Amino acid sequence: MREVLSYSRRGNRFTPAQQEAWDAHHEKWVIPDEAVDHPDFSLAAWFGREAPLVVEIGSGIGEATAVLAAQRPEVDVLAFEVWRPGVAHTLGLLAEAGAENVRLISVDAVWSMEHLIAPGSLDELWTFFPDPWPKSKHHKRRLVTPSFAALASSRLRPGGSWRLATDWAHYAEQMQEVLDAEPTLSGGVVERWADRPVTKFERKGLAVDRVITDLRYTR
Repeated sequence: MREVLSYSRRGNRFTPAQQEAWDAHHEKWVIPDEAVDHPDFSLAAWFGREAPLVVEIGSGIGEATAVLAAQRPEVDVLAFEVWRPGVAHTLGLLAEAGAENVRLISVDAVWSMEHLIAPGSLDELWTFFPDPWPKSKHHKRRLVTPSFAALASSRLRPGGSWRLATDWAHYAEQMQEVLDAEPTLSGGVVERWADRPVTKFERKGLAVDRVITDLRYTR
């Protein structure tokens, strides 16, 4: 695991609805942390099929995850989220949407991209509203760095896309600077992805007049 992480773990107390969703679905849809240490670990085994793979880093409470996965039953979505109540909430939304093509995991996403995702195996990577770590001394914790951009690009298939969104202008500028400098990627700021639902988190940003920036880069 990396010493500098792009996230911090928060409380794990469930609401009654989250507990109900966790109890009903976690055994099938949540990959336990310890599972990735098994020498025979296989994503295909956890999904029960071979299908195009999409990775979402930071799925939050699953508002976008459930909608996008339900729209794409032909793909497998591996969603990384370390906040356990968010995972439980996502399980409930997945059940409501009938989206059984999602597996959630709480292992460090950067480590997992390196060790669990084969080069050239991703159709898409989604990073919606990652933690901006706004203080200058914490910028080193931001997910989008030159080293991660190179790693992420290596995991995308040729023609595969990395979609990002943020409501922090300075982070958007850094993202574009970093991704423009990665020689295996091409792209930039794009119009808002129409398929991505407007989440509660995004609405909060809009309520305080933050500009939402969408980016798309293709390998």
